[in-house]
Amino acid sequence: MPSAEVTSDNAAACPDKQYRSDKPAQNRLHTYVTVEELVQQIKEAADQLLQDKADRGDVKILATTIRELRHALSLFARYRHRRKVTIFGSARVGRESPTYQAAVTFARKMVELGYMVITGAASGIMEAGHVGAGKENSLGINIRLPFEQAANPIIAHDDQRLVNFKYFFTRKLMFVKEASAVALFPGGFGTLDEGFEVLTLVQTGKSHMFPILLIDEPGGNYWRAFDQFIREMLLARDYISPQDLALYKITDKVDEAVAEIRQFYRVYHSMRYVGHKHHLVLRLRTPLPAELIERMRQEFADIVAGDTFELVGADPEESNDIHLAHLPRLRFQFDRRSLGRLRQLIDFINREAPDPIYPDVLPSVPPL
Repeated sequence: MPSAEVTSDNAAACPDKQYRSDKPAQNRLHTYVTVEELVQQIKEAADQLLQDKADRGDVKILATTIRELRHALSLFARYRHRRKVTIFGSARVGRESPTYQAAVTFARKMVELGYMVITGAASGIMEAGHVGAGKENSLGINIRLPFEQAANPIIAHDDQRLVNFKYFFTRKLMFVKEASAVALFPGGFGTLDEGFEVLTLVQTGKSHMFPILLIDEPGGNYWRAFDQFIREMLLARDYISPQDLALYKITDKVDEAVAEIRQFYRVYHSMRYVGHKHHLVLRLRTPLPAELIERMRQEFADIVAGDTFELVGADPEESNDIHLAHLPRLRFQFDRRSLGRLRQLIDFINREAPDPIYPDVLPSVPPL
């Protein structure tokens, strides 16, 4: 199955994408595509399946994917005004386990910060996340399996907070699409699959930037061993860059994990590509002093592919997020490959910028 790539709300975030119709009059390059046009493209693609004499099994995959995603997107839209943290981890962890208890505590503390908690809705760590969050602050994304995947009692039978998927790739899309942070607790193949998927999406720029926490039980070494493998088998062989290690943080302290997420959104708010030059815009909760911007021009020149850092207002392409129009923006031409360094830039801003003056209000669509 394909990767759960997180797609943008408009063409500006995907500058190489051309939207084309089979109708000659509609063959044009869009910088913005309306909902009506996008729905028409779906209809035309569906009609093309008949012309292609597509196999019934292939069409069934498409039909199931669209139907389930439409339902999930409709459900999540009700909660788009709140930040969310996605929690991954083993379904086989017992309720008395220190790992389970750590997940309960983490979820509870994230709710205290105003977050909702997304999990896979099953037992173990997934249940722990919902126990800590409580039903009113929980969202579940289940997968239909022949074993160990019944919804946990916190969220079972709640059609306002629980969705079920047939395919892993669509399920993983929803885990990431609107998450403001991801926390991974120890687990098996599924947890590692989800962890590497999230790291890959952020490292390649196929998702918005967010903190990735690898949380162990107190004194645990699960993620330390994982990190050792990453450093010895990937970094040492130049399969990843040293800066890629900035994309995740390992801790066995719940308070430290919560503080990492809180710090990430201290000043940084969200990001988006805009304009014909495809500038990257970082929305901020406070203006940056001129001397701080000059420091960035010196210390982060390696990720600039053209126009350098400057403080600007909202771009016209951000008109669908009018409630964010007041936020200052840091705009520059990003090289679109140094995502580890981009994370370091965000950390630099959060560490060095003055205290925020604007509240943390979410955009109407996920910030990509």
